[in-house]
Amino acid sequence: MKLFYRKYPHSNSVSENKPGHGTGDAAIQTSNADSSPLIILHGLFGAGGNWHSLSANRFSKVSDVYVVDQRNHGRSPHSDSFTFNDMVSDLLELLDDLDIDTVSILGHSMGGKTAMHFALTYPDRVDRLVIADVSPVPYPDKHAHIFKALRSVQPGKYGTRQEIDAVLAETLPTAAVRQFLMKNLVRKAGGFEWMINLEVIQASYMELREEVDGWPPFTGETLFLKGELSDYISEKHYPAILRLFPEARIEVLKGTGHWMHADAPESFADAVLGALVDGSMNV
Repeated sequence: MKLFYRKYPHSNSVSENKPGHGTGDAAIQTSNADSSPLIILHGLFGAGGNWHSLSANRFSKVSDVYVVDQRNHGRSPHSDSFTFNDMVSDLLELLDDLDIDTVSILGHSMGGKTAMHFALTYPDRVDRLVIADVSPVPYPDKHAHIFKALRSVQPGKYGTRQEIDAVLAETLPTAAVRQFLMKNLVRKAGGFEWMINLEVIQASYMELREEVDGWPPFTGETLFLKGELSDYISEKHYPAILRLFPEARIEVLKGTGHWMHADAPESFADAVLGALVDGSMNV
C-alpha cells in the first residue's frame, strides 16, 4: 500500500507525497542530516498531522523526518485488512520506495507497536528505536467508550463541527479527547465524514491489542518513554520489554499521560533527540 506521508527535510522546509504517487520529488532530495532519517508513526485514531510542530521545529533540526499516515488513518488508503503485519509491510514498501536503507523510528501507542514489529522483523533496516508509551504486552479494551461515541455520530447529518462536538460530549466529557478525535472529520457535500476507516478499525481492534512477539530480539539502541500518569507502561511490563529489546532504556516523562507529546512537547522532544543523536539535548 502506498502510504501518505509528509517529509520535513533537514533544511526545515516541508514537502509531501500522496498515496500512489511513487517516490515523488520529496523522496529524492539530498539530505545533510546529522543522523539516519526519522520515521514517525502515530497512534490509534491519529494521523501524521498530529506531529507537525515537533517535526518542523525540533526533529528536522537533526535529521530528515518522514511523518506517515498508517493505513485506514489520515490521508492513506483504506483496506479491509488491518493487522500489524499489514502495517509492517506498508512501512517496508515506503522505505523501499524512498530508497532508504536504515531509519530510526519513533512510534506512539499503536504506532509504537508497529515500530516494535518492524524492528523485530527487519532489524537491519532500523538504526534506533523510540517507543512512546506502549509495551509489547496484551492490553485490555481501553477504547470501547470511544468507539461507542464515534459510532453514535452520523457526521453527514451535521453542518458544523460544534454540532458534532455537542453529540460527542454526551459520552466523552473531556474536551481535549473530543478535539483530538474530531481532527478525523473532513467536510463532504455540506456535511462531514470520518477520514478514518472506523468500521474496519473497530473490527480489527482485538488483534491490535495483542502482544508483540518475535525472535531473535532487537539488539539496537531503544528507548521506551513512559508517561508518568499513564498505565500503558508499568514496572510489571519491564521483563517483556527487555526480553524483546535487551538494550532498551526505560524513562519516565514527568507530569505526562498517554499523549505525552501533547502534554509536554519540549520535554518529550528533548528525550527523543537525546536517544536519536548523541549530544542533541541542546538542540
